[in-house]
Amino acid sequence: MDYIPITQEGLEKLKEELNRLKTVERPNIIKAIEEARAQGDLSENAEYHAAREKQSLIEGRIQELEDKIARARVIDKSQIKGDKVVFGCTVRVRDEDTGKELTYTLVGEEEVDVSKNRISVKSPIGRALINKSVGEQAEVSTPRGERYLTILEIKCE
Repeated sequence: MDYIPITQEGLEKLKEELNRLKTVERPNIIKAIEEARAQGDLSENAEYHAAREKQSLIEGRIQELEDKIARARVIDKSQIKGDKVVFGCTVRVRDEDTGKELTYTLVGEEEVDVSKNRISVKSPIGRALINKSVGEQAEVSTPRGERYLTILEIKCE
């Protein structure tokens, strides 16, 4: 079984979504199916077919979440030294081509939020930064060519 690295906050979000799907979404869709079924002929009942399709999506997501939660391995950030970039760290870098400073937090795939600069450890940037120290350069392959990021600061809180 492959473990999924995740923060405690990320695991809680998965559990909250699973709980909502099981206690709110699933009962609502079962009720919608029952109401659509009561309308009679199911062969031409668009509401029934739409509800069944939504039920399938909900059940699939429930299975996916249960699997991810079972395989989740919470990374205790308090045990991380902070001398190297690892999962859960926030890293400030300078793009050597533009001189622009950027900050990224390396998280699991379920926790990615690009608008908050939370990137996957499996992303090209994440893979390039892993195990690097302050002052080192990470080489990132992009569609436009190689990018070089110099690590300025590592925070693992």
